[in-house]
Amino acid sequence: MSPRTPADGPSMGDAHRSLRDQAYVELRERIIEGQYAAGRRLVEREIAEELGVSRIPVREAMQRLETEGFIAIQPRKGAVVADFGPEDARHFFAVRESLEALAAGLAAEHATDAELRSLERILDRSRRAAGNGRLREAVALNADFHQQIVDMSGNPLLKDLMTPLDGRLRRLFRLTSTPEDGAAMCGEHERLYAAIAARDSAKAAELARQHVVGTHANTLAMLEKSTAEAAPAQG
Repeated sequence: MSPRTPADGPSMGDAHRSLRDQAYVELRERIIEGQYAAGRRLVEREIAEELGVSRIPVREAMQRLETEGFIAIQPRKGAVVADFGPEDARHFFAVRESLEALAAGLAAEHATDAELRSLERILDRSRRAAGNGRLREAVALNADFHQQIVDMSGNPLLKDLMTPLDGRLRRLFRLTSTPEDGAAMCGEHERLYAAIAARDSAKAAELARQHVVGTHANTLAMLEKSTAEAAPAQG
């Protein structure tokens, strides 16, 4: 059998991966954006019908989302959207504090001029979104800013470690951010950008660490408040 060429078009395996990846991205976005709230039961057949695909790519997408902490398997209920409570946030930020500081320090050492310009463009767009009260856009750009710093680190292993955390970060910001957070967020990002652009590795790492610590405190307070408010309704 002769080898396949690009002109042959996608193989059956490529097509299957594409459907699986599309299902994964769509389900992940629905969870991050709150369309699928914590505790919602996810039925393969129903989701497959909604997405217009077979159950196999949906099943594989859900398995990946379970691995990443977006979905939990519960007795007698099956697959449900996983909760993201205060304890989950504590574990998340304990890991993120070290990795974000490492990424920022490495970015200051390895970022190209083109990457710095890209980071500045994200920051500019974030300022405009926050200034115009576009909270959803500002949240997404906030996550993009952090992802760009990881990309600039020049460390593929760090990128592999951080990529699964990106979706959790976006979900967490979506759950807890308020319009008033925009200005403070942009101010911290501006200082971090300046340290990276100045190639000051130590300062960039420390600013990134401080940013995560501050975000941790605010996020945890919001989650604990929402958990306390939900408790009487559940009782």
